[in-house]
Amino acid sequence: MLPNTIADVITTLEAIIDTCAKTNNRLGYFACMYHKVTCRVKQGIDNNEFEDNARMERLDVIFANRYILAWQQYEAGQTPTKSWDIAFRAGKSRQTLVLQHLLLGMNAHINLDLGIAATEAAGSAALQTTRSDFNAINGILALLTGDILASIRRVSPLLSLLGLHATRYNSIIIQFSISNARDGAWCFADELHAKDPKAKVQLVQKRDWAIAELANGLTHATGLMRLTLWFIHLFEWKNPRKIIALMRSDSLLRVVKADKVER
Repeated sequence: MLPNTIADVITTLEAIIDTCAKTNNRLGYFACMYHKVTCRVKQGIDNNEFEDNARMERLDVIFANRYILAWQQYEAGQTPTKSWDIAFRAGKSRQTLVLQHLLLGMNAHINLDLGIAATEAAGSAALQTTRSDFNAINGILALLTGDILASIRRVSPLLSLLGLHATRYNSIIIQFSISNARDGAWCFADELHAKDPKAKVQLVQKRDWAIAELANGLTHATGLMRLTLWFIHLFEWKNPRKIIALMRSDSLLRVVKADKVER
């Protein structure tokens, strides 16, 4: 069963985080980040911050369910979209940096899922009707993701070394900037919305393969960048349970429990 309300989404995300914490699963990193984002969206809905709060909740739930469904499929031994499959399989690797885990999740969810969610939320209406909500979600993502990526320097103190080399790896990371991802996701949604059902399936598959290729670039660095990542990893925290605990309690990452948000 998938959530029907944003409160249900928050509860489901908390359950995923709990499972990851108990099993020492690195996939809890992205779940923590996404939980914070979703709590902020709900807070905005409760405070009537959006143009159409009911429409915003519908878009947010559709968007979140793309990730939740992929998680459920992976946990059940099924195959999610290729983009999510690469992100989830990276959770088994001890060598993958916390930053890489977060970026892999963002890659699949923003570059693939967001455009699909915007199209589904619009339904038979013009896609432009979802533009303000689309931009609002991206604004929240940009604000909170910046805080989150900055705060993980506690976990990965040598992360700044990534900026030393002007390589293809850095160009891949730049493509994960929220503004670039947002623009690409909207163009994808615009193209997808105009297609008939069969063509939509083909376009989603094509997009998924392209985004998966970007994910592969994130997980398979070469040359000097590979050596830099290895060195950063030497000094990065190694215990997923401890990192997840920090991501739940750090002042920059503190999340509001669903029942408290309701009040």
